[in-house]
Amino acid sequence: MTYTFARVGAAASRMRVEDVYVRARRTWVRLHEKGGKRHEIPCHHKLDAYLHDYIEECRTHVQEAGTGLNPKDWLFPTAKGRSGALTERPMAQPDVHRMIRRRAKAAGIETKIGCHTFRATGITEYLRNGGQLEVAQQMANHESARTTGLYDRCNDQVSLDEVGRILI
Repeated sequence: MTYTFARVGAAASRMRVEDVYVRARRTWVRLHEKGGKRHEIPCHHKLDAYLHDYIEECRTHVQEAGTGLNPKDWLFPTAKGRSGALTERPMAQPDVHRMIRRRAKAAGIETKIGCHTFRATGITEYLRNGGQLEVAQQMANHESARTTGLYDRCNDQVSLDEVGRILI
């Protein structure tokens, strides 16, 4: 969600293995957005590595179970309880939200984060690093640049040096 600005539904609930593919020697993802819209975007090099490692791990997991990884399988299936056995159902937003909360807690992160945090962080960092608002709008699949502009926090940064100027 961070590297593609994807909504949680498009990333977790609707992606199948075949939605990660190579075109012109570059990995792409196909997102199934709300309203039935398909959105294709090239992968950031880190996302490329993460996805390929994840898919390879999935292949190993299903081979151990005596099955194969099918292109029509959900990319992010749910697990049966704490058994680790995968189901044939995709993760839903509440599943992803619980997973994020568990992982954040385990990492000692006390700030409340959720699914949207990753989309917002990706857009904010892209803009902070000189990205163009119109391109961010396309990447986020927003109808309006105004919506994308709500993520622009570049001018909200108050540095510690500036706060240190308060001499009371």
